[in-house]
Amino acid sequence: MSIADNKKAFHDYFIEEKFEAGLVLEGWEVKAIRANRVQLKEAYVVVKNGSVYLIGCHISPLLSASTHILPDPTRSRKLLLHASEINKLIGKTERAGFTLVPLNMHFSKGRIKLDIGLAKGKKQHDKRATEKDREWEREKQRIVRSAKL
Repeated sequence: MSIADNKKAFHDYFIEEKFEAGLVLEGWEVKAIRANRVQLKEAYVVVKNGSVYLIGCHISPLLSASTHILPDPTRSRKLLLHASEINKLIGKTERAGFTLVPLNMHFSKGRIKLDIGLAKGKKQHDKRATEKDREWEREKQRIVRSAKL
């Protein structure tokens, strides 16, 4: 079940490969995510010191959050991946010029997971071509529907 999608990522990047990562979260963050108070729009993923971090993801604290904890909505959150996956991501981002972007936050077997994509940036003419293809697919569906009537 999807919690939050980053639709802008598919508009701005070519997604080459996807990885599913776990998140290191605090209790109030889990409650806020379950209440659907998360935003991935401005978020990005960085590899630092052999670990992968989600930066810029905004999780709005609930009003009923504990009084002795000071919630930080945009703190850096560590992502949990296998060592082989981290090594692959390090190699691709440093040498091949790829970027890591968060795509989708969802539940998997009761746990909160994040899909991250290994992406290459799109140029403006690529974005126009993608939009044109999407419009043509919609038009084809309209034509087929009107032909069946």
